[in-house]
Amino acid sequence: MIILITLSGIIGSGKSSLTAILANELGTKAFFEPVKDNPVLPLFYKGNEIAANKRAAGDKEATNPYAYLLQTFFLNRRFKMIKEAMKDDNNILDRSIYEDELFMKMNTDMGNATQVEYQIYKSLLKNMMEELPYAAKKKSPDLMITIKVSYETMIKRITKRGREYELIQNDPSLADYYKKLLGYYDEWMKQYDVSPLLIIDGDKYDFIGNADDRITVLKTIEERLLELNKLTSSEAAEIEKRHTQPF
Repeated sequence: MIILITLSGIIGSGKSSLTAILANELGTKAFFEPVKDNPVLPLFYKGNEIAANKRAAGDKEATNPYAYLLQTFFLNRRFKMIKEAMKDDNNILDRSIYEDELFMKMNTDMGNATQVEYQIYKSLLKNMMEELPYAAKKKSPDLMITIKVSYETMIKRITKRGREYELIQNDPSLADYYKKLLGYYDEWMKQYDVSPLLIIDGDKYDFIGNADDRITVLKTIEERLLELNKLTSSEAAEIEKRHTQPF
């Protein structure tokens, strides 16, 4: 078994949880996107609120001064993370560089970033993607797993984990931001072609709290890996034995 799996999905979709579950199931290493040590993220959410208030007051050109900074911060982190993951075998990333641009595009379309910032960002991303095959064993993931959830499920999970700067109770403008982001993810899923894509219904399957749902999702992923010849039948049978083990 030599695999590289990347996960994608909107805020609160359960990427980190499924990454941990999969890493435990497949016996692989998990790479998690740092959140707690991100000094820009709280500033970005505050900047969104400030920009929205300015635009509502008539300043149509108001931008979020932290949007470009946040996206370059994430881009740098994700480039480093995927390079490290691609150097070895059997790794799983809870987010990857491949969905990064949709955030910058959305922020530009919303007026939080300027077109100049977006073009500079795209140029930087293009340069990084051209360098990636030279810095790693693989040119792309073996499988991209996207967790698709509704707005209601997303808000429920965001509320449960309780990060102050993500809560719509603290910033009502986030409701519109999150709804727009769902639409951008829908478009991204249609256009993604870097690797095979598997979409998991995060509304239907509670793979975090329901053991039966977790087994169903794991079997779905393992069957896809079998189809892609990334698992052998004997490896799949061995993994199958772990399904009854507690996570």
